[in-house]
Amino acid sequence: MPVNMLDKLFKHRGIIWLLFIVNVLGTIYGYIWYGNQLEYTAQNYPAWLLPFVPDSPTASLFFTIALLLLLYPPKGLKGTLVRELIEALAVVTSVKYGIWAVGVIFAGGYQGDTISWKDWMLVVSHTGMAVEALIYARFFSFRRMLPVALLWTLANDMVDYSAGVYPWLPSVLDDDVTQVQYLTILLTLLSAAAAWIAGPKTRRYDPLQRTGIRR
Repeated sequence: MPVNMLDKLFKHRGIIWLLFIVNVLGTIYGYIWYGNQLEYTAQNYPAWLLPFVPDSPTASLFFTIALLLLLYPPKGLKGTLVRELIEALAVVTSVKYGIWAVGVIFAGGYQGDTISWKDWMLVVSHTGMAVEALIYARFFSFRRMLPVALLWTLANDMVDYSAGVYPWLPSVLDDDVTQVQYLTILLTLLSAAAAWIAGPKTRRYDPLQRTGIRR
């Protein structure tokens, strides 16, 4: 299928609404998935660390909001800047945590952990996170906010591993936390680079004209 036909398909409002619904449901499930770790964190850590715990569903939340803003672009400079920041966070974190989760599951399996059907479900869903973010990156407008998203994601990495609130790993990886930390930071940098490459090549000031969303 030619690229321009694929663009028309992905920019169709019906497809965007479908992805929006799927991501809303996935985000809700993701926060439920982190329920035990959120409860443990609330009991053993300062409350301000709670937002740093559910990394993947928060990435999915950013992307969900970005899809909604693609359908209903805000007006005015302030609204546009907020939108660009959300889009930048959506792409960087979705690519990062999509790949991160799949890598952790397979790394655990390589070291002897059992990969269950739930793990395979996570592999499929998190791969989808990364792929959809890269597909829609060229329809977003986030280049000037990409450095902010990069700094925020790096700060999240530092909090995760310095405070010990990183996503729970398979038990077989408990002795590899330092390596996971370094690879996580590297993945943040690579995800920002991927966002830059996959994103729009020029800054487009009219959000509705930029995207060409079909009604």
